[in-house]
Amino acid sequence: MELQLVITTFNRSAYLKNLLASVAKLDPAPTGVVVVDNASSDDTTTVIQVAAKQFPIPLVHHRLEENVGGAGGFSAGIAKALDLGAEWIWLMDDDVVAHPDALEAFSVWMDRYRCIHGRRYDEQGKPFFWQHRFCSYLGIHLPVRGNVFASSEVFHTNVGCFEGMLVHSDVVRAIGLPDPRFFINGDDTTYGWLISRKFPVAYINHYVLSKARPQKQIDLVIRHLNDSNDLGRYCAMRNRGHIGQYLRHENAYNGWGFALGTVLTAVKEIFRLIAVEHTLRGIPTLWRGWREARRILGDTSWQPMKPLNHPADYSQDCP
Repeated sequence: MELQLVITTFNRSAYLKNLLASVAKLDPAPTGVVVVDNASSDDTTTVIQVAAKQFPIPLVHHRLEENVGGAGGFSAGIAKALDLGAEWIWLMDDDVVAHPDALEAFSVWMDRYRCIHGRRYDEQGKPFFWQHRFCSYLGIHLPVRGNVFASSEVFHTNVGCFEGMLVHSDVVRAIGLPDPRFFINGDDTTYGWLISRKFPVAYINHYVLSKARPQKQIDLVIRHLNDSNDLGRYCAMRNRGHIGQYLRHENAYNGWGFALGTVLTAVKEIFRLIAVEHTLRGIPTLWRGWREARRILGDTSWQPMKPLNHPADYSQDCP
């Protein structure tokens, strides 16, 4: 079985170094690793080169000419993994570490599902909250309360997360690559929803990753709310336009419901500013994002990502 691990990184070489060290201990091991470098300006290249010399499996440094965000990075990384012959692709950000038995845990479910997520710990070793369903009426994902594993070791959802998604190549060819226009925020949720229209999406009761980067967060009982930044806030609102267009393409768009979902998104971001970050300085950024979302929604030339029918073009690979 050809399984490629795809990591997207940008200027976080210390986290990347720790992640690669954990990947080297995976048992069983993946076939290879593709590190998508979003034009980092720190010592990321050196970290990858040093790791590659002693890595137990092939490690490809796939450096992009510009920072295309997590969405663009995973799109390029998946394309490269397919070019390398991957049957399965495991996706993750650079600020996590992998558990040694992660692929063994996934293997139990790989005959049954084609899109699988495992559980994660936060940086304090506590369970990271990730149990949602996408509500197409509102165009947002909503938390699912309670213990979703109370009666089963697998929870069926309709959202995705690039911080740990394991996806089969057949799924990518049927759905297409992740949409790089999202840059960050909402890209994986939307991709998971698109996958769920054709394939079941599974969340299994086994911890496969741990978050390494500390984040401010508050516990809202039904979910956790993390801190963000101006780019994240802008994209959260701007990408409402892309989400709306995908809903239209899938004949699942309701204008009134989507407008309410946009209001709820703005309220959540404002609450995040007040409760988690203790500031209101990000509100103008939300306004700019909303205006751009309106422009995207009105773009009659907008087209979704297409299923893969031919090989993609790639940026240069570094030795």
